[in-house]
Amino acid sequence: MPQDTAQNATLVLDASPSGIARAAQLLRQGKLVSFPTETVYGLGADARRGDAVAAIYAAKGRPSFNPLIAHVASVEAAKRHVIWSPQAETLARAFWPGPLTLVLPLAPGHGISELVTSGLDTLAVRMPAHPTAQKLLAALDGPVAAPSANPSGRISPTTAEHVMAGLAGRIAAVVADGACDVGVESTIVGLAGGAPMLLRPGGLAAEEIEAVLRQPLAQRDIHDPLTAPGQLLSHYAPQERVRLNATSPRAGECYLGFGHYRGARACDLSLSESGDLAEAAANLFGHLHHLDAQGLPIAVAPIPDTGLGVAINDRLQRAAAPRDAAAAPQG
Repeated sequence: MPQDTAQNATLVLDASPSGIARAAQLLRQGKLVSFPTETVYGLGADARRGDAVAAIYAAKGRPSFNPLIAHVASVEAAKRHVIWSPQAETLARAFWPGPLTLVLPLAPGHGISELVTSGLDTLAVRMPAHPTAQKLLAALDGPVAAPSANPSGRISPTTAEHVMAGLAGRIAAVVADGACDVGVESTIVGLAGGAPMLLRPGGLAAEEIEAVLRQPLAQRDIHDPLTAPGQLLSHYAPQERVRLNATSPRAGECYLGFGHYRGARACDLSLSESGDLAEAAANLFGHLHHLDAQGLPIAVAPIPDTGLGVAINDRLQRAAAPRDAAAAPQG
């Protein structure tokens, strides 16, 4: 049920049947609704409605050349919009529902707004595992375009409170259902070309995908044209400067630790004191939100570049990249 029904206010809905029914009704009306997935909170619109999808770009301040992911309730639903393939079937059987997005050619009569694909002839599609996301998609009975529910380029939200802090008053509602378990966005694999390609590391380790496919994933050059969401060089950025691979903080910095790298002040946090990468991924955006609120530069401890560490480092590198986003080299 909504906690705020004032005109033009963002409703906070719970994950009850009535709350989900209200959220689905708003989506049908072309409104924007944020909802939890296992990765982060998404900002959803009916992917078939160009006016609704345009509102996502307006609410986030997102560049229109940056495509969106279409969330679906089932493999059968995905097949209405993309040309399915044996490799897609293999990966979906292994990892759907879950934090894996597949980029596939658009099917004839797909019905997806061009604003979702940014004019490309492919669609990024995934089936989220979060029960509330699944119930909402089933209630709508249609695809939901949903980037992360934050102002473009800023830290992704893993709680409804994060969503409200960034988008209150700009969207119709948020379905509040706790913190997200995975904590970083989905892994994106391109299946529209020759060899399967890792387009964005994420909440599913590339090694697991390669084991199922029984072949290595091709790697995308960061300077290639955008072919999937989450490829901008400056992204997921706090307001303050971020310094990476810091074994200790400098004067005037907050410290985001990992493993045996620990800070010494009250505002310091650790992604995982035990060095667990899954725990670190789940904590990443929430801890960045907390430290960013201190109004100080953020130093980040070294993170192993293996397994989920690849996705964590990807997000941190984009957070630390020059804010003059598009052409600046990543470093």
